[in-house]
Amino acid sequence: MKVHGHGLREHIRFLAPLLIFLVIVWIVRTLLGVVNAPLWFSRLFSVSAAAVIALLVAILWIHMIILAIAIAVITNTENIFTRPEFSMKGDDAYHLRHILGHLTFGIGANTLFGAGMGCLMLWLLRLVVPNHSSKP
Repeated sequence: MKVHGHGLREHIRFLAPLLIFLVIVWIVRTLLGVVNAPLWFSRLFSVSAAAVIALLVAILWIHMIILAIAIAVITNTENIFTRPEFSMKGDDAYHLRHILGHLTFGIGANTLFGAGMGCLMLWLLRLVVPNHSSKP
C-alpha cells in the first residue's frame, strides 16, 4: 500500500516517536499498577490521554507540512514539499489541491481512524473483560 508514493513502513517511521511515547506510557502505567502506586498518581499516566496527545501531535506535524506548501506557493519558491521529485507532478493548481486534501480528507481520515481504533479497543475490552453486572 502506498499513499503519495510512501509505503506503510515510511509512515510508521514518521510516526515512530509517537508510537514509542504510547508504549512508554503504557509500560509506566502497567508498572505503577504492579507496585500499587496511589490511584491519583497512576491516573497521570493515562494511555487514552497519551493517544489523544499523540494524535494531536501527528495532526500538527501534518499541518506544518500544509504551512510549508502554502509559504512556498505564496513566495513562489521551492521547498521539499513542492519540488516535483518529492511530490506528485501536476499543474499549478496541484498545490492547492494538495493543501485542500490535507484539510479535508486528512482531518476526516484522522477522525475516522481514531474513532475506529476506539471502537476496536472497546470491542476487544468487552471480549477480554466479562460483564459482571447481575440482572435482577
